[in-house]
Amino acid sequence: MKSKWQISHISSGLTAVTVGYSSAVVIVIDVARKAGASPDMVISWLLALGLGMGISCIFYSWLMKMPVVTAWSTPGAAFLLGSVEQYSLPESIGAFIICALLSLVTAQSRSLLNQISRIPASISSALLAGILLPICISIFTDVEQHPYIVASFLAIYLVGSRFFPRYLMLCLLAVSIVTSSWLNGEIPLTLALPTPVWVSPEFSVTAAIGLAVPLYIITTLSQNLPGIAIQHAHGYHPDHKKVLSGIAILQGVLAPFGGFTFNLAAITAALCMGEEADKDKSQRYKAAIAAGIGYLFMGLLASVVVVLFVSMPSIVVHLLAGLALLATLQAALVKTVESDKYRHAALVTFLCTASGFSLLSITSAVWGLLLGLLLMLVESNKQKSRT
Repeated sequence: MKSKWQISHISSGLTAVTVGYSSAVVIVIDVARKAGASPDMVISWLLALGLGMGISCIFYSWLMKMPVVTAWSTPGAAFLLGSVEQYSLPESIGAFIICALLSLVTAQSRSLLNQISRIPASISSALLAGILLPICISIFTDVEQHPYIVASFLAIYLVGSRFFPRYLMLCLLAVSIVTSSWLNGEIPLTLALPTPVWVSPEFSVTAAIGLAVPLYIITTLSQNLPGIAIQHAHGYHPDHKKVLSGIAILQGVLAPFGGFTFNLAAITAALCMGEEADKDKSQRYKAAIAAGIGYLFMGLLASVVVVLFVSMPSIVVHLLAGLALLATLQAALVKTVESDKYRHAALVTFLCTASGFSLLSITSAVWGLLLGLLLMLVESNKQKSRT
């Protein structure tokens, strides 16, 4: 009977979890470490993220009988990777809470969400591309010291892109663990339930401007809006006000424990919305519930996950993170130059963001977005004066 659970529900849900973790968990762990988190705190971050994604996936998918898949913001994590070191850990936690409040306000106002969505795709894509470029360039930074390791990863990436793209990141993840064991020796794994670690937030204007606002914009433009589009493309129309509000509140509650962002998933959500999950569209929500259960288990296994990834040498981290984000960078670059009208402004946004500088405690991503939007307005007014 269609009302029963099927293997396809479980396989689709667990595939979504695997893709999500294998493509970004190394970035999240690196962000936590750069933010100043202790080893116990890093584990707490993954626990909070796993619980947050798991609870929201299960609750909203069951409540609405539609596949609602949530995730952490990988582009947001990529942004934090280059910016979070400039602030103290309590300031970063405070910025995560401010980001949650901004998301909550946005969820209440359809007009505000529409205004944000009016930022040209070229500008937002240029912002994302500028954030991702340094991470992807790091694929090649260790060629002189470890040419064979870099060549091996690139060979797997090329072959996997052609023959097994869906399982490519899982394969690279397995190779990364084997390579780390070969370089570092045996990795000591111990099963222990993770413990949440509270970090009292501190609120500062510089962290709000330099971290919270760009994290909010990046997450909204590159995660929530595409997530809504993916749902609509598959014929699902949940109450986004309720979902986005709940996710924002969850982020605010879990931020002191390391839950830096929660948002609608896009790519991983599609895995739970297609015919592979279930021929019956009305039953695909079970795949999202399975994904939520998988996220809960990954949260409870946070100590094992952290040991595996913290033990990775920097070369392996560079390769895994860079290759995982390569497709995202490619898509962002294509959209950056897609529109003739905004190409100049997008180029300025891209170059400024990729430079990685900080001025007045404000990161290059913020300056890049501001310069791009300013140049866009100047050129738009110039064009109007000619007509």
